[in-house]
Amino acid sequence: MKKIVVLGSINVDTILNIDRLPLPGETMAMHDRSTAGGGKGANQAIAAVRAGADTSFISKIGKNHAADFMLDTFKDDGLKIDHVTEDEKAGTGKAYILLDAKGQNSILIYGGANQTITVEDIRKAKATIAEADCLITEFETPLEASIEAFKIAKENGVLTILNPAPAKQNIPAELLKLTDIIVPNETEAEAITGIKVDDRQSMENVSNKLHTMGIKNVIITVGASGSFYSQGERNGFVNAYKVNTVDTTAAGDTFIGYLAAKLDSDLSNIEEAMKFASKASSITVQTQGAQNSIPHVRDVEI
Repeated sequence: MKKIVVLGSINVDTILNIDRLPLPGETMAMHDRSTAGGGKGANQAIAAVRAGADTSFISKIGKNHAADFMLDTFKDDGLKIDHVTEDEKAGTGKAYILLDAKGQNSILIYGGANQTITVEDIRKAKATIAEADCLITEFETPLEASIEAFKIAKENGVLTILNPAPAKQNIPAELLKLTDIIVPNETEAEAITGIKVDDRQSMENVSNKLHTMGIKNVIITVGASGSFYSQGERNGFVNAYKVNTVDTTAAGDTFIGYLAAKLDSDLSNIEEAMKFASKASSITVQTQGAQNSIPHVRDVEI
């Protein structure tokens, strides 16, 4: 069984259903409001464990009811949470999701305890990271923690996957050089490289720039169109599955968790893993919410 470690965020999501995004200064009524588990790190960890991987999670929560709600969810899925610790002062992270009638979303994040993860927290998880096949992280937790985790991973021959989300410019060169695979969407790819992603050539241009920044393997996700990969001399495109989209929340996180669970250590099956991840994501977008929409491997057919 593949061993995966995810370093990332925990959020409790509040989903606000609206017809469209409000204009500046506009007051708008909601159709509905709901609460669900979320956070990019937690979503990716749950996706990996539901994909069949032995998955450990490194994160932080506050001391409140929201924390209990999230921990119960993790235990139900069989996620290993020895390195999910409590912060005495900061609250559990929260996300406020504006979901429009077409299934597209805009998200506001309160980092809370996610932003209190330290280098020392990572060092306490060193043995767990060293024993993994793959380590995943994103940008909803401190960069210093991510760099330390990736250092430990590379010292022990562990594959590293960076999801550069939320979009960020000026990513530390040290982190990029420790990254085996970077998985941005088109917005994140443009933020990193300054190149707008709108066709196959632009994806190749983005990938080439990321290669010059020290990353050997690039996967760019482009929503309902699919995903592009580049390994330098080799590249290709995997089409998305066409489905009726209800909510795109956690689609990218599902893709990454399933990708990591399927990917061989030498990356020789990258297209097969991307198809597997794309299928899982196509199921996620058909249900409203984040973690509740992430499928189990028995429901994902290739």
